[in-house]
Amino acid sequence: MSQFTLLVVEDEEAIRSMLVIVLQQHNFNILTAVSVAEAQLILEDTLPDLILLDWMLPKVTGDEWTRQLKSDESFRDIPIILLTAKGEESDKIRGLDLGADDYVTKPFSPKELVSRIKAVLRRSGKIHDLTQIKFQDISLNTEQHSVKIGDKEIEISPTEFRLLKFFLTHPNKVYTRTQLLDQVWGRSTYIEERTVDVHIRRLRKILAGYQRESWLQTVRGFGYRFTEKQP
Repeated sequence: MSQFTLLVVEDEEAIRSMLVIVLQQHNFNILTAVSVAEAQLILEDTLPDLILLDWMLPKVTGDEWTRQLKSDESFRDIPIILLTAKGEESDKIRGLDLGADDYVTKPFSPKELVSRIKAVLRRSGKIHDLTQIKFQDISLNTEQHSVKIGDKEIEISPTEFRLLKFFLTHPNKVYTRTQLLDQVWGRSTYIEERTVDVHIRRLRKILAGYQRESWLQTVRGFGYRFTEKQP
C-alpha cells in the first residue's frame, strides 16, 4: 500500500491517464474522478492526502469546488493543487486566494509536478521522518517495527502497528470505519467494518497498560479519533 493517496480530478482522459501513470511510478496511490460530483462520492469513503484538481471541469469548476472544500471543516485541511491552462497572473492569484495550495499551468513537466506535490505535502506537515514517528511520548519506528511509550518498548501485532501508525500521523481528526479500512487495510481488501472495532479494542487494551487508552476515542455515530485531549 502506498504511503500517500492522491485524488486526481480531471475530465480529459489523456491527461488523467498520464497523471495516473506518472504518479504511480513515484509510488503514490491514485484515485480518479472525472467531475466534482464523482470526486465528492470518493470523499465520502476516503480522505486523500492531496487533491490534483483541474480548473475547467464541467458543471462545477475546480476553483468553485476549491472554495467549497476550504469552507468545509471536514475537508479544509486536504491540500489542493489546481491544474489549468490559465496562465495569467490574475488567474493564479484567484486560485490561491480561494485556498489552493499550489497552481500548475498546463502543459507541465511530470518531474516538476511531482516536486510540487512533495513540496505541498511537506508544507502541510504530511511528509515527515516516516522512519521515526512521535506523538507525545509514543514513538514508532517503521524500520525496526517497534513502538515505545516513554522508554518502554511494547509488544504489538502487525495490524495494530499499522493502525497506530495511521493514528500517530493523523492525530486529532475523526475517521469513519470505512476510512480506516481504506487507509490501513487498503481499498482492495474486502473485510467487514466491524473488523476495525476488533482491532481498535486490541489497540486500546495495549494503550491501557500505559494509561493511554483515553487517547483512542470513540466518536459515537461517526468513528474514531486519536488525541491526548479529553472529549
